[in-house]
Amino acid sequence: MKVKVFLISIIAGVVLYACTTNAITGRSQLSLVSESEVQAMALTQYKQFLTENKVVAPTKNNNAEMVQRIGKRISTAITKYYTEQGLSNELQGYNWEYNLVDSKEVNAWCMPGGKIVVYTGILPVTQNEDALAVVMGHEIAHALARHGNERMSEGLLQQLGGVALSTALSTKKKETQDIFMAAYGVSSQLGVMLPHSRKQELEADKFGLRYAALAGYNVREAIPLWQRMEKLSQGQAPPEFLSTHPAEQKRINELQKIMDETIRDYYRPINTK
Repeated sequence: MKVKVFLISIIAGVVLYACTTNAITGRSQLSLVSESEVQAMALTQYKQFLTENKVVAPTKNNNAEMVQRIGKRISTAITKYYTEQGLSNELQGYNWEYNLVDSKEVNAWCMPGGKIVVYTGILPVTQNEDALAVVMGHEIAHALARHGNERMSEGLLQQLGGVALSTALSTKKKETQDIFMAAYGVSSQLGVMLPHSRKQELEADKFGLRYAALAGYNVREAIPLWQRMEKLSQGQAPPEFLSTHPAEQKRINELQKIMDETIRDYYRPINTK
């Protein structure tokens, strides 16, 4: 019993010591891994992922070109906005990349450092460029809000006792890689993906909507997008993209609350001619 109490005290101390305040959201987060460490790991895993999956060439496919176009517009808008807000340091190490991968999976994700992948399986659900921009903005928001770092830190704490990333990689490389991939929604190698909390999802919706608006997209497309997502998951197991997300109607209600304010304060039309 004393050992158990001692271990709980140690873990509580680690959690308290490792909490930092996120500059974007203003929320305290568990952070056992530095941003530079997760960006380095992300680059390695991203390159490996691209070699193991079929990347659609933007020069030969309109949808792949659209993913690149949306990614460039949003990342450019974010860079400009963060510079204006004195938050340029939050983008340190970001070298944006955008790829469309041929897969029936309804999914998209963004790793630290701006490594973005959209699966072809999500395109019949997004249906148009504005809705896809909402999805990509949402995934970029997860990365910039360091949700994956937070979830990976939780995974390291729960499964590997809160050891440093370098130690985890040297002693339990496979387990650490699995935690990373699950934390960023790339795979479900652990059997169950590490879920985004409700708070993380609402943050990603809020900031993702802002990013898409800053890039000049019609963010009102977010509502019919999530209505289509809701229909997709009715009566069956949800697709990968939805498996760790809250109920779509709850999301729609929250998006409706912030829609007018987001458009008023963040929408910046872009002349694409």
